Amino acid sequence: MGSLEGFWSGGGGLRGWVQDFSEVEVFFSVRFEGNINPLDFVKEGTSEVQLYQELEKLNYGTLVGKRRQGQGEGSVKKQRTEINAGATPAEMEEVMNYTSRRRSKKPKKRGRRKGSRNKLSTEITKKLGDANLHYAHGRYEEAIRLLREVVLLAPNLPDPYHTLGLVYNSMGDKAKSVNCYMLAANFGPKESPLWKPLVTWSIELGNIGQAWWCLSKAITADPADITLRYHRASLCMEAGDFLKAAESYDQIVQICPDNVEALKNAAVLYKRSGQFERSITLLEDYLNNHPSEADITVVDMLALFFIESNSYTKALQHIEHAKKACGLVNEFPLCLRVREGICHAHLGNIEKAEICFSLLQRNNVEQQMDYMMAVANSYVNLHQHELALKYYLMLDGCVLKNELVSLKIAHCYSALEKATSAIQFFYKGLQASEDDIDARLTLASLLLKENREEEVVELLSPPTNPVFSKDMHADKSEPWWLNVKVKLRLAQIYRTKGKLEAFVEVIYPIIHESLKIDSMDQKAKQRKRLSMNELSERVKVLGDHQTDSVFQNFRRPAPRKELLKANRAAKLLKKRATSKEEKISTAMAAGLDWESDESGDDVPQQPLKEPPLPDLFKDEEHYNLISDLCKALASLRRYSEALELIKLTLKITYKTLPAEKKEKFQSLGAQIALNVFDPSDGFDYVRYIVQQRSQSVAAWNCYYRLVLRLENRLSKHNKFLHHMRVEHKDLVPPMIISGNQFTMISQHQVAAREYLEAHKHMPNSPLTNLCVGTALVNLALGHRLQNKHQCVAQGLAFLYNNLRLCENSQEALYNIARAFHHVGLVTLAATYYERVLAISQEDCPLPELIKVDKGPAKDVKSGYCDLRREAAYNLHLIYKRSGAVDLARQVLRDYCTL
Repeated sequence: MGSLEGFWSGGGGLRGWVQDFSEVEVFFSVRFEGNINPLDFVKEGTSEVQLYQELEKLNYGTLVGKRRQGQGEGSVKKQRTEINAGATPAEMEEVMNYTSRRRSKKPKKRGRRKGSRNKLSTEITKKLGDANLHYAHGRYEEAIRLLREVVLLAPNLPDPYHTLGLVYNSMGDKAKSVNCYMLAANFGPKESPLWKPLVTWSIELGNIGQAWWCLSKAITADPADITLRYHRASLCMEAGDFLKAAESYDQIVQICPDNVEALKNAAVLYKRSGQFERSITLLEDYLNNHPSEADITVVDMLALFFIESNSYTKALQHIEHAKKACGLVNEFPLCLRVREGICHAHLGNIEKAEICFSLLQRNNVEQQMDYMMAVANSYVNLHQHELALKYYLMLDGCVLKNELVSLKIAHCYSALEKATSAIQFFYKGLQASEDDIDARLTLASLLLKENREEEVVELLSPPTNPVFSKDMHADKSEPWWLNVKVKLRLAQIYRTKGKLEAFVEVIYPIIHESLKIDSMDQKAKQRKRLSMNELSERVKVLGDHQTDSVFQNFRRPAPRKELLKANRAAKLLKKRATSKEEKISTAMAAGLDWESDESGDDVPQQPLKEPPLPDLFKDEEHYNLISDLCKALASLRRYSEALELIKLTLKITYKTLPAEKKEKFQSLGAQIALNVFDPSDGFDYVRYIVQQRSQSVAAWNCYYRLVLRLENRLSKHNKFLHHMRVEHKDLVPPMIISGNQFTMISQHQVAAREYLEAHKHMPNSPLTNLCVGTALVNLALGHRLQNKHQCVAQGLAFLYNNLRLCENSQEALYNIARAFHHVGLVTLAATYYERVLAISQEDCPLPELIKVDKGPAKDVKSGYCDLRREAAYNLHLIYKRSGAVDLARQVLRDYCTL
């Protein structure tokens, strides 16, 4: 221990004995009482010798004062001497009996008197005096050297630490000064003046835990000082622990029962922390202890608390008691008269309430504004809007609450179904308070009832030149035209009026952002893993970790919830450290190099962002809104955006969406998928429709139309088709689609097998006969087939069967002609082409596809079922090839010319 620096540098030194000050008994006789600064005794021009003599006198006077304690005028010896001078025999006997009784009851103590062994030596006394002289003359280094020597000789003495704190404070080293004061205060824990400055200094250094600890010590040393308790209450309020702040004010009330301000603060804080009964009891106890001179503000607060808890009878009892106790009947305070009237009004005594409110006059609006507002609000809660309107109109025109009063008047007129007056005051209130969303929406509802839709659109639309105020940026609040409720109402109006573009422009960003956030946060809603930084921040509540202080790990004032979180975080940190050590040991045992990668833990996780519509899927109206938005996007040919909304909706509500609504969205997605550029995006929706309606020909038509638009085959399509073939073995549509797929890649033999399987289940279907016939004809043209003529004959037989089932229709004749043309039998082909040209076919209805609702039919050119132009073109090729050029030209002129 060569220097004092080792005492707060960590490791040895004072750390060994600073841990527990409760076992140290300190007695010192040379000190400066009451945190006295030695410079206070120095006069200007005083020499060093004179200063030393003054300090010696001070120290001697301190010693003499301590020795003479208890030997004043009231001592037994002095009283006994005075009585002996002129006392009667009875008085002498009484004194002698008194002294004998004292000796008999208190046995004589053995050994040395307490404190005698702590008597300071002359060397220490001299060094302290010299150090004080050096400090007084500004020789700080010399003073520090001497004080270090004193600490080495008497480490339990508080005076050198106190003087060291003064020296370091004069040198500007606040941290070391605080450390020295902390040591001095711990060696003299009953000295409140040593603890008080430490509170302020610790707060300045940012060590809140140490300030809290020093404040507790100062209160223990001087329990009667209410200023310290005020300070503790303020610290508790800053930390959010209102219950402890209320207890501090309650302790002030126990010390000073007449401190009304502390009483009211305690009551308010008890109520704020949920201890309502305790606040009531506190106020009632005060009134019981002061029956005749109670503070009117306390009665007013108690009555207000009872009114807020709907205990109007109890509030009236206290008000009546205050009337009788104070003798104030005619000059009763206005505040209590108003409280009395409110209680009568809620108890049904409107006449008595109006008598109490008669003191409220229009001439004194400035002074009675709060009371009038309280009365009017009470009548509104009682649905007495006419009476409320009476007092609101008194306040109309008041500068301080003009916009608030105007809106309340408008609400009263609206409740009384006076729409014209309500609209007038709503406009007046919105001019001063344009960010009031509820008032704006209420006004919009009133305008809609009056069929003033254009005014509603103007009211809810954003301004042409929006102005952002500074207060808005400071509060981080959005302007009213960006509010979700306003946009929803405006979108509803656009949807009702059929303005799809305006409807989509307003509502699409809100729906899209909400669905995106819900989709991203779907997995994050599980219990998230806290990062190491977050855990460390929580643990800091348990103690301040400051390496430059002698005393550490002071607990900050914090609510109980934060302390519980901190304890859990400490356990979790310990658990993670243990698991990390196990991983390191395992890696070292296996001969591997351990590389710590804690970047994931150290990076703080982004908090979950709140979506614009938080409960999007808990409201039936929101479902309809998404559905209408998707239909509007489809009508505007914004197919990709509509499919994205449907995909996000089905993803988020995979387990919660009812079957009917899920099928509705799937059908809508299937319908949109037929028009989108990339049909693979809508394949899942069409597949779902087919799974739900496997027997529906319209569903299979929709599916096959989507598959035909696929440039490359999807693996999903082949797997699904195979699954449907296996699960539904007697289902014809997947057999035909599979045969068509094989026909497109010229695998006619496999296609014929699929078609024949379908023909077994539906032998009288024109489609199955047509498919089998065309497949056999195409197969006959292959090189590997040996009996081609038989295959052609079989194919033609199926085509003639199709002609019979179709009753000699134009399409059946054209198919036979095309088959003959394909195998080279041009004479027979020409005959059937001519028969096709002789028939005029009317248009047939197109195959139905899946539709969500009946929309407008698409315009299709007439003649889409007439095959005469195709037949004429093929016939002209036969004529041309046979040399009949003029005949070929004539056929084209008659049937293929516009």
